[in-house]
Amino acid sequence: MTDPSTLSYRPCAGVMLVNHEGRVFVGQRIDNTLEAWQMPQGGIDPGEDAHAAAVRELREETGIDADQVSLIAEAADELFYDLPSDLVGKVWKGKYRGQRQRWFLFRFNGQDSDVRIDTPHPEFRAWRWADPVDLPRLIVPFKRKLYEDVLAAFADHLN
Repeated sequence: MTDPSTLSYRPCAGVMLVNHEGRVFVGQRIDNTLEAWQMPQGGIDPGEDAHAAAVRELREETGIDADQVSLIAEAADELFYDLPSDLVGKVWKGKYRGQRQRWFLFRFNGQDSDVRIDTPHPEFRAWRWADPVDLPRLIVPFKRKLYEDVLAAFADHLN
């Protein structure tokens, strides 16, 4: 059994994407059978800026390009979550105990038809717009506090 305290956190960028109605993009992961929905997020590559990683992850997971969004805010602090003990040592080649994330709030300036989750390496099997207050209830339980922290970070900018 891997001792989580000996592992570091995986650097990551997350995107809260809001449409013109103030609803947030969420997708259901292809690799998970749970009825859980999450916002786009992913690892920051070595030497990559967090904002650039957020825009890249958004494109890779949703097909939405940088010219279809505008930055509203960036969370002031990194946000963290720990993996449940049964996943430590199994995901990310066992190198991390969880993630440390930089979160960005973007306005989606496109149309729903611009969202294309059928990307070359799809991560979502379905997507929808959700009310921000519902996000902690929609995510897998071990990320619930993270999503509450994201909502708190962007509270001044949400309807």
